Amino acid sequence: MDLLGRLFDTTAMTISRAAKDVRPLLEAQGVRLPASTARFRTPTDIARFLDLDKSKIKSTC
Repeated sequence: MDLLGRLFDTTAMTISRAAKDVRPLLEAQGVRLPASTARFRTPTDIARFLDLDKSKIKSTC
């Protein structure tokens, strides 16, 4: 939440509230998101994680 807050120039609390608001909307559409065990503290952590498996991001081209 802290990292997302920094990335979107807001607070971790705002990100947490948004997630709590969005989750019921997704579940109403049959989308279930399991809790992640990945923890990221910096944008570099995310880039490193995604670089391990390039298939996680699909190209639209």
